[in-house]
Amino acid sequence: MTHRFPVKEIARQAGLSTATIDRVLNDRPNVSTQTRRRVTDAIEELTRQEGQLAARGRRLFIDVVVEAPSRFSSEIRKALEAELPSLQPAVIRPRYAMQERMRPGDVVKILDRIAKRGSQGVLLKAQDQPDIRAAIIDLIKRNIPVITIFTDIPDAGQIAYAGADNHAAGETAAYLIHHFLPKNSNDGAILITMSDEHFRGEESRKEGFVTALARMAPQRQVMDASGGAGLDHDTARRVETMIGQNGNIAAIYSMGGGNRAILNTLADHGVIPAIYIAHDLDQENITLLGQGKLTAILHHDLRHDMRTACHHLMAWHQLLPRDAIAPASDIQIITPANIPAFAKG
Repeated sequence: MTHRFPVKEIARQAGLSTATIDRVLNDRPNVSTQTRRRVTDAIEELTRQEGQLAARGRRLFIDVVVEAPSRFSSEIRKALEAELPSLQPAVIRPRYAMQERMRPGDVVKILDRIAKRGSQGVLLKAQDQPDIRAAIIDLIKRNIPVITIFTDIPDAGQIAYAGADNHAAGETAAYLIHHFLPKNSNDGAILITMSDEHFRGEESRKEGFVTALARMAPQRQVMDASGGAGLDHDTARRVETMIGQNGNIAAIYSMGGGNRAILNTLADHGVIPAIYIAHDLDQENITLLGQGKLTAILHHDLRHDMRTACHHLMAWHQLLPRDAIAPASDIQIITPANIPAFAKG
């Protein structure tokens, strides 16, 4: 395996011993495929972070643990790495564990491994499950700070949450749908989708949406097609089940992604919603918005959120005063008329 980094540097990035790195690099036997993958990933991460390697400042090796569709986790990685050069006086070196779907036990294994090998901080996007809460508490006991990102796990011992106000985002979606739909008409249901109810960020969006809509349009029916993890096949299957129950759908509020699959499923059944509100400026959503298939995207600046998360870690390590931490990001309403230049590629 070709590389240009010291074995010790690769070991720190991978969270493995130098002996293990040596075995992998020299293609020796009795090394698992998973371990080889971790070494390869570490070298790729070092290559991406090469500009950081020469930077001066206290190095913080952090772990980014994310359960999310790949389209979103790649945006998280891109946002974090764009912020790294600006995070002086720290030099933050991230290690990633990102998967589209994780059982609670999978997340716990990752967090336990981090606890045993050590880390200077964990950025975590995971479900609110008892075993995961226990693993967070164990990290805190080991003096490893945890920041929840984009979806919170309330009162689990983490030092902060970094992300938008999800309840306000749901209220915003309800306002837009109510005011875009024809006045004096309760005809047609509103279909909502979350990836999973155990992601508290999406649960907060749903709570804000349902509460606000009930206040503005109490007669409007809400149909829930949640549970597809934001993955195309599973999300489409749940939407199809809802269409079978009631095909009169006036609007969509998609909190968890899978929007192309949702639109294709609706089209297969001849359903064309008047309003479609989605979340996040990933490439799929940008394309759909430009094509006029989405009415609006509720966007929060991922770079801002990742900067906030890193500021919390830096403050915990006494590298930054707490009053210098970036505030929470604001919800922005993006339409085809104001797609940000950075999102157009």
